[in-house]
Amino acid sequence: MFTGIVEEMGRVSGAGPRGLAISASRIMEGLSLGASINVNGACLTVTGLERRGFEVDVVPETLRRTNLGSLSVGSPVNLERPVPAAGRLDGHVVQGHVDGTGKIESVHEDGAALSIRVAARPEMLRYVVEKGFVAVDGISLTVVDCYCNGFSFTVIPFTRSATTLGLRRAGDLVNIEVDILAKYVGKLVESNLNLTTKPASHH
Repeated sequence: MFTGIVEEMGRVSGAGPRGLAISASRIMEGLSLGASINVNGACLTVTGLERRGFEVDVVPETLRRTNLGSLSVGSPVNLERPVPAAGRLDGHVVQGHVDGTGKIESVHEDGAALSIRVAARPEMLRYVVEKGFVAVDGISLTVVDCYCNGFSFTVIPFTRSATTLGLRRAGDLVNIEVDILAKYVGKLVESNLNLTTKPASHH
C-alpha cells in the first residue's frame, strides 16, 4: 500500500521491451529485490538493483493501463516506497493499481500553484467526487471540480517542484487511480440494487 506522497522524482535511465531502469537516490535506502515500488502511480516489482538505481519489469497489462510505455531515457518519474505498517498515512490509501489514463486538457497558473484539468473516461469519473481523493501519476490529490468529461485539481508549489506535475502540459497522458473506498461503495450499491430489482421467481 502507498499514500500518494511522492518521495523522489527519479529519471528513466533505460527503457526496453521488458521493462525500465530508473536512476534514483533517496528511495534506494532499504530497497531490495522483489520489493514493491510505485512508479508514476503503478505498483511494480524491483527486479534489479544498482548503487544508483533499480530495474522493474513492465508487463503488457500495465502498458495497456498506464503511460509507462511512453517513457524514454531521461523521462522523470514519481517514486514512492510502500508505507510501513507503523508509518503515517499522510495522503490517502493508494494501491498502485492504475485504473487507466486521462489526458491533461489545460494547465493554468493560479498564483504560485497550478490548476490542472484532466479528461477521463466515464467508468473512472463515476468514482471521482468534488473534494474527494484521486491519485494522478501516483500523487494524492484533492478534486476541486468535476465535469461531465473530467475533473480538476490544484497543485501546491511544493508538489509542483517535487513531482512530474510541474512539468506536465496540455495533451500529456497521466495515470489515474480512483479512490478504492469509492469503488467498494459503488460495488455494494450496485449489488443491492440488483437484489431489489430482481424479479421474484414463482414455483
